[in-house]
Amino acid sequence: MPAQGADMAYDETLAGRLRDLFAELPGVTDKRMFGGLAFLGDGHLTVCVMGDDLMVRVGADAAAEALTRPGTRRFELTRRPMRGWVVVDGAVLDDDVLAEWVNRARAFVATLPPKDPAAPRK
Repeated sequence: MPAQGADMAYDETLAGRLRDLFAELPGVTDKRMFGGLAFLGDGHLTVCVMGDDLMVRVGADAAAEALTRPGTRRFELTRRPMRGWVVVDGAVLDDDVLAEWVNRARAFVATLPPKDPAAPRK
């Protein structure tokens, strides 16, 4: 796996597939983050293309079950596991699997309180 860094390239094809999935949804933006391309729903990080893989926000309660799925591993930032996030290997992301992971992430993010764009970031 390539080292994560600010200049890490991400799979443009996977990013395009995600743009297609999010195209009809209001409030979705994309932004360079984690050396990849993140997709945010109403300001909440939902999924992120990192290299050829997909970082998915599933929530702490669903993470253990998500990690039983093919091609998944914990998302680690600076060697520390991030609760509620998994990484899905790009090799398993056919159209149906990609849509399923996006839907899981969107369902979790929909449970979060709205972001106040004027609030200072912590």
